[in-house]
Amino acid sequence: MNYRREIDGLRALAVLPVILFHAGFEVFSGGFVGVDIFFVISGYLITSIILAELELGTFSIVNFYERRARRILPALFLVVLVCIPFAWHWLLPSDMKDFSRSLVAVSLFASNFLFWNESGYFDTASELKPLLHTWSLAVEEQYYVIFPLFLMISWRIGKQRILVLLAIIFTASLAAAQWSSVAKPATAFFLLPTRGWELLLGAFTAFYLSQADRFEFSRPLREIFGWLGLALIIFSVFIYNKLTPFPGFYALAPTVGTAMIILFATPATTAGKFIGNRVFVGLGLISYSAYLWHQPLFAMARHRILGEPSWHVFALLSAAALTLAYFSWRFVELPFRDKLRFTRKSIFLLALILSIFLIYFGSLGYNKGFEHRFNRQLVGDVGHAEFHKYIDDNYYDCEPNAIAKQALSWQGYLRCKQSKKGVPDVVLLGDSHAEHLFLGLAEYKPNINIAFYILDGDPYISNPQFNNIFNELLNNHKPQHIVLTMYYLLRLDATASGLYEGFAATIKTLKDAGKTVSLVGNVPSFHQNPGYCVYTLPSKKLSSSCYITIDEAKRQSGAYHSLLEKLSKEYDVVYTDVDTPLCTDTKCAMTNDESVLYRDKNHLNILGSKLIGRYISDTF
Repeated sequence: MNYRREIDGLRALAVLPVILFHAGFEVFSGGFVGVDIFFVISGYLITSIILAELELGTFSIVNFYERRARRILPALFLVVLVCIPFAWHWLLPSDMKDFSRSLVAVSLFASNFLFWNESGYFDTASELKPLLHTWSLAVEEQYYVIFPLFLMISWRIGKQRILVLLAIIFTASLAAAQWSSVAKPATAFFLLPTRGWELLLGAFTAFYLSQADRFEFSRPLREIFGWLGLALIIFSVFIYNKLTPFPGFYALAPTVGTAMIILFATPATTAGKFIGNRVFVGLGLISYSAYLWHQPLFAMARHRILGEPSWHVFALLSAAALTLAYFSWRFVELPFRDKLRFTRKSIFLLALILSIFLIYFGSLGYNKGFEHRFNRQLVGDVGHAEFHKYIDDNYYDCEPNAIAKQALSWQGYLRCKQSKKGVPDVVLLGDSHAEHLFLGLAEYKPNINIAFYILDGDPYISNPQFNNIFNELLNNHKPQHIVLTMYYLLRLDATASGLYEGFAATIKTLKDAGKTVSLVGNVPSFHQNPGYCVYTLPSKKLSSSCYITIDEAKRQSGAYHSLLEKLSKEYDVVYTDVDTPLCTDTKCAMTNDESVLYRDKNHLNILGSKLIGRYISDTF
């Protein structure tokens, strides 16, 4: 297979947007499409090699996996091993537990399944996971377990029939990606069945270019389509964002654009010369290592700084990723590709030894995250598992609504109630901040059937996501007390102007239906994980991360407080502010003298919910 500079240039166009997107530079809002570019490139290159060897009758599955091992494993193992000591010193037990699990998953090329399974609403923020980016490697390796075997077995039926079969699989995969990008976004994002079509697009490109009698496009057409392919990539990088349903039909822009560049942007065209320029090619050569280094650097910086680094820090970290990438490419990637320096046996043996080590080490931290590294200062759970287990064990009908499962990217819509019998007397309606009040209220009002109905959205009568909930409430003629609340700060930019109108219409509709309505404010939000309040490293005290000043708390509540008070007066409903138990005259804390009261930066844990529940129970 002849070397093509523009392919390395394409790699640069893939890796740079990914790095800058993860660094938080908003102009690269669609930088995540770089992964899709990589998938097409990978599908093209691997298929080209396999086809050439099958044509010559020299294809060997062992040789194929040896090449993959030489290409993928040395740099991957290097980055993972470097991460371990930093994780040991900087990650809290809950984060270390997640990291340990990812070590096992990476070694088995199953990290896409792990992160798919962890992609719930309450999971650790993705930007804090050092090995999150290895999901794409897992997708590729799973593909390369299946695809070479498929070609090898089906080769005797001829290329045309193979292409028909692949076209059917491609169509099914793209259709599944489109459906699940809306219905099940996490599934669409992480799993091979919804990503396979992107790799197959590269494969189709390889099939076409492998034909000796293929149609030769004119120079003007090559120029037009080469630049058009580049335009599609640039468009998706700068126009797409996190809200873009992906990887369905929207992913066609960067992937088809990549295929067009491979097909048309030859070295003889201006597009090919531009993409194959020296700078792009140089970055493309180190792109794999750059991809490996950037996420651990960013994630560890967030853990170390205990917050979001500035853009200056991210710029330096991006440069550091490229610098480390050069050295790992020069002194790790290239030497391990040299068969004279490292034999097949040594490559496979090294891969086996390091995989066993990572699986063993990861299994040791799988459950408790090496908790013994820290001194525990406070009681109380940090993390969401204990909170939701308590609700599941003590209350009723706590199952995700099937319609909500299809409508949301998280599995957080629950309709729990305190008593299994009868219609609830009090319904907490909103998002997860309605849920975290439920437990405490139920504790102090055992004779009232309290329930919560939650969705990740605004609990307005005008919000289509809440249609089923409101229909159920309005069609039930029993007098009920409806409590409206949500995480106001999360939606402030999008809904501040609509908060009054949204709640006003909702309150009016509910009251006209004979319901009693209350409004509840929000607990303070903090800047750090409450784990830093529970666990203290011997060398550093982090108590300052456990509170905010009263001025900061007032600034938070001031964003919605006046609007809720206005609604309370105009519609004659009770408004309860809930931050008093957590605040003094000078500060608000996520702890008291003995206990941590939060399970993340803005959600109460069991103890915190009971504290607030006791405070507001007299209003019900």
